[in-house]
Amino acid sequence: MITPMQAATGTGVPRPEFPRPDRERADWFSLNGTWSFRFDSDEGGGEPRRPAEEEAGYDLRIEVPFSWASPLSGVGENRKGAGWYRRVVDWSPAKADATLFLCFGAVDYDCDVWVNGVHAGSHAGCYGSFEFDVTPLWKREGGNTIVVRAEDRDNGYQTRGKQGYGEIRGIWQPVWLEARGNSYIQAARFVTHIDGRIDVTAEIEAKRPGKAELSFRFDGGAVAHRFELELRQGANEAKVSFTVDEPRLWSPETPHLYEGEVRLARDTGEEEDVVSTYFGIREIGTALVDGRSYRRITLNGKPVYLNGTLDQSYNPAGYFTYPTDADMRDEIYLMKRLGLNFVRIHIKPEEPRKLYWADKLGILVMEDMPCFWGNPDETARAAYESEVRELIARDFNHPSIFSWVLFNETWGLKTDDEAPDRARDWIPAKRYLPETQAWVRDMYRLAKRLDPTRLVEDNSPCNRDHVETDLNTWHFYINGYEQVREHVSDVVDRTYPGSPYNYCEGFAQNDAPLLNSECGNVWGIEGGAGDSDLAWHYRYMLNEFRRHDKLCGFVFTEFRDVINEFNGYYRLNGEEKRFGYDWFVPGMTIADLHSPDFIVIDAPPCATAEAGGVREVALARSSFSDRHFGKRLVLRWELWYDRLGVRTVADEGSAELDWNGYGVSPLAPLTVRLPDCDAVAVLAVRLTTPEGEVVSRNFTTFDVRGADAGDAWPRGASGRTVRVPVADFASHTFAYQWNALQGHKANGGPAGAFVYEIELPSREELPLLKGVEIVFEAGAKRLLTRNVEGKEYVKPDISFMHGADADTERNPNTYYMTDEKRHESRLTVAIDGETVESFVLPDDPADSRGVLSWHYQPVSNKLDEAGSYGYLCRVGVPGRMAAKLDASRRLTLSLQADEGGLALYGRNGGRYPIDLLVRCE
Repeated sequence: MITPMQAATGTGVPRPEFPRPDRERADWFSLNGTWSFRFDSDEGGGEPRRPAEEEAGYDLRIEVPFSWASPLSGVGENRKGAGWYRRVVDWSPAKADATLFLCFGAVDYDCDVWVNGVHAGSHAGCYGSFEFDVTPLWKREGGNTIVVRAEDRDNGYQTRGKQGYGEIRGIWQPVWLEARGNSYIQAARFVTHIDGRIDVTAEIEAKRPGKAELSFRFDGGAVAHRFELELRQGANEAKVSFTVDEPRLWSPETPHLYEGEVRLARDTGEEEDVVSTYFGIREIGTALVDGRSYRRITLNGKPVYLNGTLDQSYNPAGYFTYPTDADMRDEIYLMKRLGLNFVRIHIKPEEPRKLYWADKLGILVMEDMPCFWGNPDETARAAYESEVRELIARDFNHPSIFSWVLFNETWGLKTDDEAPDRARDWIPAKRYLPETQAWVRDMYRLAKRLDPTRLVEDNSPCNRDHVETDLNTWHFYINGYEQVREHVSDVVDRTYPGSPYNYCEGFAQNDAPLLNSECGNVWGIEGGAGDSDLAWHYRYMLNEFRRHDKLCGFVFTEFRDVINEFNGYYRLNGEEKRFGYDWFVPGMTIADLHSPDFIVIDAPPCATAEAGGVREVALARSSFSDRHFGKRLVLRWELWYDRLGVRTVADEGSAELDWNGYGVSPLAPLTVRLPDCDAVAVLAVRLTTPEGEVVSRNFTTFDVRGADAGDAWPRGASGRTVRVPVADFASHTFAYQWNALQGHKANGGPAGAFVYEIELPSREELPLLKGVEIVFEAGAKRLLTRNVEGKEYVKPDISFMHGADADTERNPNTYYMTDEKRHESRLTVAIDGETVESFVLPDDPADSRGVLSWHYQPVSNKLDEAGSYGYLCRVGVPGRMAAKLDASRRLTLSLQADEGGLALYGRNGGRYPIDLLVRCE
């Protein structure tokens, strides 16, 4: 079977690239592709039986390297137990005396391997890589039969991580044969220093004792060094150092890699062993900066602000195995285009090829260790520690990795003999016992011994339960500006050396950097946020983060949507969500909020204000880059509003700023004059160089209210305006109709009409009616399941982490955020039964542009069609009809939608502060 992903490679073999760019050999053979497969009839487990050597014993075909539960495997059956794989391979190394290894990227969980009927080895674990020397078992001529038995029974001690999205079963990372020299380099660990010194620890297996030369050649030969060694037979460890002149440092902005090779040559006539590899020169640390009492995270000796996201590394086709190498590259690219410089790989280590792309394209990686879900007993602890050792050793050379996270939210650390694994994350935090806390501290110290070059976090907490850690992190999921502001300020205020906050009883803070390691509003809303707008919350949350000098960064949940969380920057299929920031500030994208140099607006995302009034707005500078130090930057601002489709600037100004020093410091406040009419006024801020290059953008808004609320025409304009609340329709013909936003939004669908009976100004008010214009805000209306069926949303009785159905469209908070897909509707406008206009409403959007739909949410922990808005519609009444209206002084307005439905927005909904307006001149 050939999948579309395989066809895209042009080879007929999935994932044909060498799986380990960090330790690549030239003579190798991919074993990805079609294998014979069968499930084990022995559902009870037990000792592995002798494998069936003949093809007749296998009734299925499977595509390696995909979990047998995933669609791309060709099996697609989520079945616990054991599976048998068989493949006949006719390949031999190019050199007759080569040492041959059979290598596995990862197999879940217990694995046994036979070659030509002889047991080659065993391995236990889910995420670690392993290999077997099969040289004595391999036939140089003819076919070689490889049989693999993988058993996965979801035992409580297994390192499973977050597999509720899609189960990892059996072989799920690449498999390959790799030829090495008779004496060979088992590993070469690089420790780099920003002064150019490179310390290398090489593990060498020698066939026989004697002299050897270990050489390094990188950067096209610009870096070349040789070392003489005396080897003993068997395992050897060699420690050598060399210096790179004028080193080019690795960072997300300049991800320079020194690519080349390490070569082992013997004077015994053996073939040389050559490993292609690379390193990046960088240092990770923490430091007290400019006399502060709290530490900052540093990269290459300078403070760095971490703009990060949580990456579940899940895809619906291969689950936790990427279909192609291009998919992995694109993941890193899509993060970087958002201005992110950091990613947290969640509850799993990332596969080496994706880490390679993180190294190559430049993004910092916080790599989680996978958790187990049973009790933290001796079996689970031993299995976990074994995997930690494997993973840190495997991924040590990736310059992108700056931190190891050992546990997440105390999963697997709470003791309860009664709780099923599928609900263990609901066990009370008090079941995190002191003896388990001591073991976690031991694991932290073990990780520091294994890798003293990186930061190590004991537990990324939501229960305030650190014990010993290099990073003082915390999680929060809260919606509402005031609530977020209060929470973040409280955390910052309670963070200082000696504080017991955020630590287990008996432990206390040191001066470790403060970092948020999960945030968002996805779980800050009753029943979960469903699939709703995140742009409004995201801007004010990041603005709040940047107010605090002590805070070193954040991890937003999350990069892509997953099957139960719809708060990604992107949809699960990679489609973009539209944040809408460019409507407020031309050219603004989400990347502006991630700029290292940023203007903080210390104000709510929207404030109600009186028309014609004056407001003072507090500002601060936040800088985590020395790029502009010693220079002057320019703060440029304007206060603008939309006057019924006309962009109007009410006030503007600029100021030069001396830009020096890391961290946050106050700026002189702005004083702005507001429009003299009803308006959504936008304070748009740009930080630029004197030459006009934009450094970053930001904004806030005001709901400006005048004496005649709902009439957006300026005061003193001629004529009369009739204001009709959108919920005051006389009748409708929709199959489904409801009002929202406290009566400031009327919805109908699928097809139908709202009909309004409208009284026009009397002759006393307007002697001659010369013209009529109708203005309103309208969008299409996409019907959700709850709109049609009306059933109540029922929260699942198992954890979402273990695959509970999110039932998104029944969630009362769901209102799909604007994205690449459009839900159009054609609207026909009729007056007194005669059609006067027809046009297309492009979508039923919801994002930051729905200012009033967000501003007037009645509570913070429930959403009522939050962020939804429409399009400004203006309909001029033909003169021939105006004559009739002058006589009748009333009209019947029909707004007729096709199957796309109709949403009408009133004064306190959408993005225009208007009801349905009839302007009579």
